[in-house]
Amino acid sequence: MFELRFTESARNHFESLLRNPGEAAVLQQVRKQMSYLQMNPRHPSLQTHEYYSIPNPIDKNGKVFEAYAQNKTPGAYRIFWCYGPDKKQITIIAITPHP
Repeated sequence: MFELRFTESARNHFESLLRNPGEAAVLQQVRKQMSYLQMNPRHPSLQTHEYYSIPNPIDKNGKVFEAYAQNKTPGAYRIFWCYGPDKKQITIIAITPHP
């Protein structure tokens, strides 16, 4: 099992989902997918794949991944993440609607 850590911007976005009752369905989907991410970053429903447009905040040569929090929804939410900084840790870089 991985420990989830958050960048400041990812934490702020997650907290804004928590505070906004109109985003309850999105929050539920994000939480579900984060639990899959914590247990198995390669879980099939995450559809995890490498993402090249965001720099890794921990390791400039490290990879960044995109995982689906929603699918087939306009502005579907995505979770951008990387491994680290320590073993068995994942850092959530961003939780945002698909660009």
